[in-house]
Amino acid sequence: MEQPKRYLITAALPYANGQKHIGHLAGAYLPADIYVRYLKAQKRDVVFVCGSDEHGTAIPIQATKEGTTARAIIDKYHPLMEQNFKDLGIAFDVYHRTSDPLHHETAQEFFTKLNNNGDLEIKESEQYFDEEANSFLADRYIKGTCPNCSFDSAYGDQCERCGKSLSPDELINPVSTLSGKAPVKKSTKHWYLPLNRHEDFLRKWILEEHANDWRSNVLGQCKSWIDGGLQPRAVTRDLDWGVKVPAADAEGKVLYVWFDAPIGYISATKQWAINTGKDWKPYWEDKDTKLVHFIGKDNIVFHCIIFPVMLKLHGNILPDNVPSNEFMNLEGDKMSTSRNWKLDMQDYITDFINKENGGSQMADVLRYYLTQIAPETKDSEFMWKGFQDANNSELVSIFGNFVNRTFVLMHKLCNGKVPAFHQDIADELDQQTIAEIKNCANKVTALLEEYRFREALFEVINLARTGNQYMQKKEPWIVAKSLAENPDAQQSIDNCLHICLQLTANLAILIQPFLPFTAKKMCHMMKVVEKMLDWENAGSMKLLSVGYSLRAPELLFRKIEDSEIMEQIEKLNAVSLKKESEQSVVSSEAKEITIKPEIVFDDFAKIDLKVGTIVAAEKVEKADKLLKLQVDLGFETRTIVSGIAMHFKPEDIVGKQVTVVVNLAPRKMRGIESNGMILMAEDANGKLHFINPEEAINPGSGVS
Repeated sequence: MEQPKRYLITAALPYANGQKHIGHLAGAYLPADIYVRYLKAQKRDVVFVCGSDEHGTAIPIQATKEGTTARAIIDKYHPLMEQNFKDLGIAFDVYHRTSDPLHHETAQEFFTKLNNNGDLEIKESEQYFDEEANSFLADRYIKGTCPNCSFDSAYGDQCERCGKSLSPDELINPVSTLSGKAPVKKSTKHWYLPLNRHEDFLRKWILEEHANDWRSNVLGQCKSWIDGGLQPRAVTRDLDWGVKVPAADAEGKVLYVWFDAPIGYISATKQWAINTGKDWKPYWEDKDTKLVHFIGKDNIVFHCIIFPVMLKLHGNILPDNVPSNEFMNLEGDKMSTSRNWKLDMQDYITDFINKENGGSQMADVLRYYLTQIAPETKDSEFMWKGFQDANNSELVSIFGNFVNRTFVLMHKLCNGKVPAFHQDIADELDQQTIAEIKNCANKVTALLEEYRFREALFEVINLARTGNQYMQKKEPWIVAKSLAENPDAQQSIDNCLHICLQLTANLAILIQPFLPFTAKKMCHMMKVVEKMLDWENAGSMKLLSVGYSLRAPELLFRKIEDSEIMEQIEKLNAVSLKKESEQSVVSSEAKEITIKPEIVFDDFAKIDLKVGTIVAAEKVEKADKLLKLQVDLGFETRTIVSGIAMHFKPEDIVGKQVTVVVNLAPRKMRGIESNGMILMAEDANGKLHFINPEEAINPGSGVS
């Protein structure tokens, strides 16, 4: 397949309303950076753009929380995020911002062209209006009682207690967060993008033309949207923060953030062109450009359906691929900024990079682990113990160990110089190892081209493992003991270390997209310029010249101590205890609610209740409220984690029969997968009681 003339790579613009966590890093920015570094090593014409998304209600809402202005918020978080990315090796060609006048001009021009061409519709609708504040209210500026769980501080888009998605019209007794008064409905005019006009185009372009090269999770979500019928989507809203709508009768209106933000890719490219003296237009208008968007799954609809329609109408190229990742969880729970269950990039940088025993190599350790567990096809789990194991058992014990042994033995047995390779005595193992080096380069290339970064990284580490196995079989330190009696044995040592050194140089090339700081350090040790990392050199056995002196070995990675991991886990435990306390408060508030929303019989019939017998029970470490139970259900024994430790001693409940919801989706609690739920009753004093049969019956008996 013929290569494109140029590449434009984008990573989703992060909201400048707070610090970003490692879930964001793993979702869009790290995979994009890996791909770009590979393309640049291939000497391809590529531009990597990103920037802060500085409009929308999230910014002024954060400003209200911090008692400041929207401008102060974006000026605070934009440079912080930009520096975080640099510290973790994310090398954008430009990191722009949507508050920049260049972006406002670009977004306004984009809107005007679509509006003048008749590609937008104008509609009137009734929306909530705060008469005292004299302002229309976005969803997040409205609070009320949730119709699902009766929480009295639910927002107009979602209930923070039960998580249900809402619209302002669903709230009971809605009030404005600006004045605290009940809003009224008022007619307002807005511009809409009629997506329904483009269903046929989207179905053909996505579900036919890209059926074989886009990820299944992306295709599945797109198909669901299209099959459900697309509706016109507002591109403007009534706000005073954002890009002003360049049209008559648009006073007090700005472009909706979902419309203006992706145009930020174009304005960022323009800024890059200004910075470099290049022409930005071919990157957005020439069909010989390959446009690739790296995003998280919550952005699929915007980058695969809405923005492509906008680009098509505006006369721009369409994305060639949209590699979207699923979500990354943290220690058994979904990462959440609002619940503070997260690991911010800045916190990692502070704890592991800026400390004395850290440095840029620790940035590579995070990059390594996040790539190893990347949620490419399904949600994944960041575990601190897994992070430690990935470093200590793989980067230190496999990759770093091989490089270090090679350098130590080269200095000890070959006078610190690259030894010659004696072809006449090369054996089958030598030839196999050389072939494996070339084969690995081909495999990694193919996998990177297909955005399969986890598999590509595995192949690189596997090559280091091959090097260790080769060296162990050759045992040059043993052979060296026979040199006094057999001087010709030096040739065998030379061959071994020559291959190991060439393999090391290949590792530097192949690992560079993933671990750029490590590759740079390896180049320093080998006394070679970084041009050696050009991809065309991958697989070569002539990267280090015979007789060339190399520097003394330096450890590429350090071991991560148990105390460091415990410190991080204790931080999360503190958050967890706070969550449990808040949940306890919520539970006590919920006692006032006597009846939940009405359901029909079919809803109840979905629940599968069976009798089980507790056969083992133990406390969950560092969780005051949790017991880990083994429950015999007759047909199988299941692990169930239950929050009853404050009411029952483990030894007192073994043998008890309980009622179990057996078809509840599994859930991880403190790293333990719980497969079911024990039904309990709570008396007026808050004490829990088992719901069990009056007489013992066989485990697995149904409850109806």
